[in-house]
Amino acid sequence: GVLYSIVGSLNMADLAVKVAQAPQKGLLTAVGLVFLVVFGLKGGLFPLYYWLPRSYWAPPAAVAALFGGLLTKVGIYATIRVFTLIFTFDPGFTHTLILAIAGLTMFLGVIGAVSEMDFKRILSYHIISQVGYMVMGLGLFSPLGLAGAIFYIMHHMIVKSCLFLACGATEEVTGTTDLHKMGGVLKTHAGVSWLFLVPALSLAGVPPLSGFFSKFVLVQEGLGQGRYLIVAVSLVVSFLTLFSMLKIFRFVYWGTPPQGGWPRADKRYYKLLLPVASLAGLSVLIGLCPEWFFNLALASARQLMDPAVYVRAVFGS
Repeated sequence: GVLYSIVGSLNMADLAVKVAQAPQKGLLTAVGLVFLVVFGLKGGLFPLYYWLPRSYWAPPAAVAALFGGLLTKVGIYATIRVFTLIFTFDPGFTHTLILAIAGLTMFLGVIGAVSEMDFKRILSYHIISQVGYMVMGLGLFSPLGLAGAIFYIMHHMIVKSCLFLACGATEEVTGTTDLHKMGGVLKTHAGVSWLFLVPALSLAGVPPLSGFFSKFVLVQEGLGQGRYLIVAVSLVVSFLTLFSMLKIFRFVYWGTPPQGGWPRADKRYYKLLLPVASLAGLSVLIGLCPEWFFNLALASARQLMDPAVYVRAVFGS
């Protein structure tokens, strides 16, 4: 409503033109920050992520896979669209603020994951930390930075869904997600154990999986712009992500099964492994053929950095 009162339009292409020409830049910056709060709440950005871990821990694994893989990306998509098309007149303030929020989101999210001892809660906290990488690309505000963000979104949708489904298949065997009550699944159900390890390493950015190349692009652009602090934070978060993934593997899949076996080990969980294997295979495919996927992301990023392309597409030449 405030934005409409200033420029008299809500069409996004029209807004891109009129906001750039509007004299009340201070008020428009305030409106842009309100949008950042709203979309940040949806996407789980610092300090608005308080709702996310418990919300994503509660549903069944299949629902959590859908939510974790897709829904938070709606807020990130909206943030990217608005801050590459409309509120681009003061990137020295708005996008530097976004970069700081990205660093805090990454670090505090992974600290939550490291401190937890529940399979699904760890994965839920990692949604927060990984969202920070996507917003980092927007904060860098360059074609390569945005390409890294888009590439990371593609990677994370696949990997996070795969991890929640692997968690669900494991829960079918053990009957719990409490790490203290699990262990030795590798000896009884090796399939789900190794299928978990692939997306887990990809989430941490281990080559040659999809997570490595998406983070590599962001780190490369951050170093190119001299943003050493955010690069250092992103690397530390990657190591802590690897630590928490190995913690899951150690407590859940390594070790010795309980005496008497698992209470639900007789359930046929093999049908649950098909979607896990498919998504894990996609992560490997993106890691082995990153250039094709990155070129798509880079083409999208170049259009985002040139709002005139979208304006002409809506209004014509």
